[in-house]
Amino acid sequence: MITVDLLRHGELVGGIKYRGQTDDPLTREGLASMYAVWKRLQNKVDLIITSPLSRCRRPAMAWAESKGIECIVDARLSELHYGEWEGMTPDEIREKYPDLLEQWRRDPESVLVPGGESIHDFQARIAQFWEELCRNHKGQRLLVVAHSGSIRMLIAEVMNAPIISTRSMQMPYASWSRVSHEKGNSHIEFLNRKP
Repeated sequence: MITVDLLRHGELVGGIKYRGQTDDPLTREGLASMYAVWKRLQNKVDLIITSPLSRCRRPAMAWAESKGIECIVDARLSELHYGEWEGMTPDEIREKYPDLLEQWRRDPESVLVPGGESIHDFQARIAQFWEELCRNHKGQRLLVVAHSGSIRMLIAEVMNAPIISTRSMQMPYASWSRVSHEKGNSHIEFLNRKP
C-alpha cells in the first residue's frame, strides 16, 4: 500500500491572484500553517515530492533535510500555467477578458486561457505523475507538496472523476488531504483536515 499525504502551500504575499507559474513568496502565516501540518507528519514520511515553485519547494526541502529523507522536485506538480492571466486578480481578469473567467470556472474544458496551458494537458501530466507514483513507491509513505489546481486534479484522478469535478472541491491554503493506493485501487482517506 502507498499512503500519500497532499499539502497545498500556504497563503502568499500579494493576496488572491492567478499565479500558476508566478513564484510569489509565502507569508509568515502561510509558512506557519504548512509547518503545522508537517509537525503532524514529520515522523510518518519516507519521501517528499514537491512542485519546483519556491512556495512548495523551499519548505519541502527544509523538512526533508531535517529528517534525513529524500526530496524529489517534480515539474509535473506545478500549477496550471495561466498564460496572460498570470499575476492578475480575478477583477483584473474580468476587466480585460469580460465573461471569460466565469465561463472557464463553469466549464474549464471549453476555454483555453489566452497563452495558457490546456486543461487536458494539465490533466495528462497529473495522471502520468499519479500512475508513476503508484508503480514506483509501493509500501512507502509519501508527502506531496503542491498547489490547489494540481492537488484537485490529482484527487479527481484518484476518484476517476471528470475534470469538471475539480470545480466542486474546496482547497484552502495549507489544506491537508490523504489518498492511498493498493492492488490497483485508489482511495481518498480524507480531505482538508486541520492539523
